[in-house]
Amino acid sequence: MGVLQSVVRPVAEPLLTIGMPVHNAMPWLPEAIDSLLGQSMTAFEILVIVDGGTDGSRAYLESLRDPRLRVLHQANRGVTATLNRMLREARSPWLVRQDADDVSYPLRLEKLLGAIARHSQAGLIYSLAEYHPRELCTGRFRCSRGTPKELRALVERGYLLSICHSTAALNIDKALQAGGYRMDLHAEDADLWWRMARRWEVRCVPEALVGFRQTEGSVSARHAEEQQLAGLYVQYLLLSDLWGFRPRSLDAIAAPLRAMLRPRALEAKEWLRRWNLERAAGRPLDGTRALVRAFFTSPVYVLRRARDEFRRAGIANGVPPDRFLKRKELLWG
Repeated sequence: MGVLQSVVRPVAEPLLTIGMPVHNAMPWLPEAIDSLLGQSMTAFEILVIVDGGTDGSRAYLESLRDPRLRVLHQANRGVTATLNRMLREARSPWLVRQDADDVSYPLRLEKLLGAIARHSQAGLIYSLAEYHPRELCTGRFRCSRGTPKELRALVERGYLLSICHSTAALNIDKALQAGGYRMDLHAEDADLWWRMARRWEVRCVPEALVGFRQTEGSVSARHAEEQQLAGLYVQYLLLSDLWGFRPRSLDAIAAPLRAMLRPRALEAKEWLRRWNLERAAGRPLDGTRALVRAFFTSPVYVLRRARDEFRRAGIANGVPPDRFLKRKELLWG
């Protein structure tokens, strides 16, 4: 375990804990922290766990003096171990997530607290997210919407909820009862969402309270294919639970899962991401070229993605479950 680094005396009995893992988070970290310190309410703590790293993140955090900030340091253990440590270290009943390159809008915590007061029995409450900076980018994070009954129905049909991790507020006791975060995959959040949804209410605050930043160094940018493979494996775990099958390890079934990947859709998704990256960098012409490449790579994917900007229900991740059943012998033996 790391050594506690007390910045100043912490807030007594915080209503919310904002959990932020940090690993080489510069230059975006100051904007992320400022967005939290500028919230309309003050009865919260910001729990930052510095998970190793070689940039100036630690020095920046140690320069801050605010009673709401608590910083822990540890040798690099990875995001899953760090998130589970946050669940144990938080000093409030709810852990609100934010990544170190995203921003919270000023009323975010106030509105989450109101939702928690109205739905105290929920296991997970989340909101929508816009791409950041919103004045330069287009669109929102593709997000599941609906009532708790509708969201659970998506999961019971074998699909994964699409939730921006930086918008989520977790009831800590319920998250731990569900098993916390599992596995060092690039889809550890989606794996927790389905387990939460099968046990407790999942509530959506249907407005954008977070700005989600797309960067060159993000997990989705560096590991796009592996992230999609991890998503299929998480859907496989859900289907195993629904159908009463014993799941196998990812290594054991990687080949049949890879055969289910949609490479053209994945390429088009990356070109759409490039569209916003170029625009955010002040290169609109390059952004337009990326958008055109996305459309010609997979017009079906691009049109479906555009449709999802306006849908209010039915958005989920995964492939039709019957595609898994067609490979039953390969996947479950």
